[in-house]
Amino acid sequence: MAPNINQQNLTLPPDLRSAVEAALEDWEANRKVEKLWAGDPSLWTNQGEEKWLGWLNIVEEQQRTVRRFANFAAEVKDAGFTHGLLLGMGGSSLCPEVLRKSFGKIDGFPDLRVLDSTDPAQIRAIENRIDLAKTLFFVSSKSGTTLEPNIFKQYFYARAKEAVGADQVGSRFIAITDPGSKLREEAARENFRKIFLGVPSIGGRYSALSDFGLAPAAAMGIDVGRFLDRASEMVKACRDGLAQNNPGVILGAVLGMAHNLGRGKVTIVASPPIFDVGAWLEQLLAESTGKNGKALIPVNREPLASRGVYGDDRVFVYLRLDSAPDVSQDTAVAELESAGQPVISISVADVYDLSQEFFRWEIATAVAGSIIGINPFDQPDVEASKVVTRKLTEEYERTGSLPPESPFSEAEGIQLFADRKNAEALQKTASEPSLKGYLKALLDQLQPHDYFALLAYVEMNDTHERTLQVARESVRDAKRVATCLGFGPRFLHSTGQAYKGGPNGGVFLQVTCDDATDLPVPDQNYTFGIVKAAQARGDFEVLNERGRRALRVHLGADVGDGLRRLGAAVKALV
Repeated sequence: MAPNINQQNLTLPPDLRSAVEAALEDWEANRKVEKLWAGDPSLWTNQGEEKWLGWLNIVEEQQRTVRRFANFAAEVKDAGFTHGLLLGMGGSSLCPEVLRKSFGKIDGFPDLRVLDSTDPAQIRAIENRIDLAKTLFFVSSKSGTTLEPNIFKQYFYARAKEAVGADQVGSRFIAITDPGSKLREEAARENFRKIFLGVPSIGGRYSALSDFGLAPAAAMGIDVGRFLDRASEMVKACRDGLAQNNPGVILGAVLGMAHNLGRGKVTIVASPPIFDVGAWLEQLLAESTGKNGKALIPVNREPLASRGVYGDDRVFVYLRLDSAPDVSQDTAVAELESAGQPVISISVADVYDLSQEFFRWEIATAVAGSIIGINPFDQPDVEASKVVTRKLTEEYERTGSLPPESPFSEAEGIQLFADRKNAEALQKTASEPSLKGYLKALLDQLQPHDYFALLAYVEMNDTHERTLQVARESVRDAKRVATCLGFGPRFLHSTGQAYKGGPNGGVFLQVTCDDATDLPVPDQNYTFGIVKAAQARGDFEVLNERGRRALRVHLGADVGDGLRRLGAAVKALV
């Protein structure tokens, strides 16, 4: 493998090793690396995949105009902004979030925050952490029509206008969008400070090295030229037609063949300083492969455990930051290797080398998609939830309320919802008609090779996450299944695709709440709380339509207390 790239080491059981070797031989014999770089859709399903391969050449294209990022960084620094706030979802927000959490705040540049939640408490918490008069806002949306970035923009444009005045507010906003989008027109009309244009042939989850990732990177003080130079080393290595030397193809072959051998739970372990790269990988893997009843299910931030709790349906990925390794992770991963679990270990020299991983994993995902036999560039099931959400918000606009709904059980301020099929199954098997009884009935549905997913439509903060992490860990240890945790609505633009389009192997516990205080959306009748409620209902409705095993737990307005009671109930059961 090329000496200037992050090194990759594989520890694979014999059956997977043999399958990977055969896949690499096939890629060489049939010159598939050349076909990939030539944009040949026959590698996948021949359904227009060639239209979505602009990311293959984006590093070279960005290097040709790299000076503009340095100029933008200098402009932002000179303007004296103390904060940046990126308003986006999914592919437009996850890379900037990874960079902020991995690089930290860089002296002299604004502290970048990312908003990708319609939860009113989360919006208010972020607003309280920034100085509206000294914040540079990034409205990031490829299509310019995505609901969440649009209403985020409406809210913060109005708030910034109050802070700096109508004549100055446009200079506080940056648009990142595709040419010809509604957002581009709006940004020009409202005199935004700058408009960065995406590449139409690059889908959101493959856009990390396009302006969607690099414009915010420049604003937070990252040396974009250096970042791209590191990425270019991986690009060169991934052009190698000898598949057994190609780091992206090797990784893709492992992932694809692991899926085909029943090891589709991709369990991500990352050194603490770069832990958030797992959030980006979640979207890339789940949204790219989760369709037609197939999926790589990413398992992110699940605490490591002893070898005994893991089944034979996983492949582990260890992204180790060599400059700041975690000894306990090293020990745990070594134990997994000795237990015969498949482990992909990648050594990341420093945070600038994350650019190499963005490209390696994009290549690997495209290769895995070919081996699995799906189109890794569409996301047919993401739209299904959006359709239901639009229907519900439009009804609210017309009538002033969401359609009524009735829980099948209610006790101690917590309501339980399910469709008729799931409710009947839970009522039939529950030992008692209570929260604990129905939770036990749900968890007892877990079978070997299934996975459990907590889908929480609450504020994403450390306290809530710790409580939910304990619950998922309890389920993992007791049921010996992979577990996932997602905060809504952000996971809808990520793992939600695999949950609905992948195999029917998930057991889902959705958590919703009453909002103690709501926030208005300017120029709309609905509020952020109504949007979040509609998104949760849309998500749950589509899960039910797909025949998923799902229960919704609705907490009261005291979310912390409700989560503690829920977590205690789960822990007591398992």
